[in-house]
Amino acid sequence: MIDNMGSGHVPVMIGEVLGALRPFDEGLFVDATLGRGGYSEAILKTASARVIGIDRDPAAVIFGKQLSRKYGGRLTILEGRFGDIERLIKDKGISEVDGITFDLGVSSIQLDEANRGFSFRFDGPLDMRMSSKGTTAADLINNTSEQDLADIIHKLGEERQARRIAKAIVETRSKTPIKTTGHLAKIVRGIVWKSKDRIDPATRTFMALRIRVNDELGELRRGLCAAENILAPGGRLAIVAFHSLEDRIVKKFLRSRSGRSGRSSRHFPDVQVKQPAPSFKLLKSGAIKPQLSEISRNARSRSARLRIAERTDSPSWSCKIAGKQNYGWHDLGGQK
Repeated sequence: MIDNMGSGHVPVMIGEVLGALRPFDEGLFVDATLGRGGYSEAILKTASARVIGIDRDPAAVIFGKQLSRKYGGRLTILEGRFGDIERLIKDKGISEVDGITFDLGVSSIQLDEANRGFSFRFDGPLDMRMSSKGTTAADLINNTSEQDLADIIHKLGEERQARRIAKAIVETRSKTPIKTTGHLAKIVRGIVWKSKDRIDPATRTFMALRIRVNDELGELRRGLCAAENILAPGGRLAIVAFHSLEDRIVKKFLRSRSGRSGRSSRHFPDVQVKQPAPSFKLLKSGAIKPQLSEISRNARSRSARLRIAERTDSPSWSCKIAGKQNYGWHDLGGQK
């Protein structure tokens, strides 16, 4: 998510997201990843609609409640995980909504605050929690076995040097606890060489730990199923992902729910599998990518992928959600 308040930034692919959601007067929309309210404000300015903004970050909730005063009751702020959207809105007496948007990943605000521990640009405590509850990255780094650390870094960060990094972490922590972002980044940089694209060697490891600490893939799976349950027929879903693992889960979910089974090979026809009637209609078969003009203004948008779909009037499919210890491998077609 990109800060659009007082910084000159706007949310990634805001025009494309609004085009997909089609805000209308008296409509009810959910901004499932509120952040600094960029998508919420855009919807509220486009039409005389209502928006429910959801975020688990207490700082985002405080900001959102301040922002809501500007819109005369049309913006409602709920604190919680977007995987709990269905429960959160039903607790408010709402059964269905007209559109939902997700902007996945960490926000620029969280990255810019050293004490949150998301970024290695600053030396701060190894926290990485999007809320103020639960296990921190420092807890994970200092108490997880070498094998499990390697699995987390490899699977969630797609880091080829995961085993060497995990070994170096365990060797270091046997002498002194690893408590800061600077300390961890130094360990990783001692193992991984800087790539040709000049991405910091610590990037993948930090991303993997953040995803694990916040159970981001599990939240995404739960959020997709919740969205299917609460979208009204004709309601729109717009999801912006920045990480290949997240985008793969979204792609697989929407292809399945739209009745498109995967192929074992491009040389073979689609596999015909008996399944429920499609609960979604794809509005575009592939992902929408940002335009070059947007990438030139905001380099972070380069990796963004937007997928959009429309809810049909068919019943929701059954959702089987894996526990928090599953790192999303089943969703990706792999095995633990």
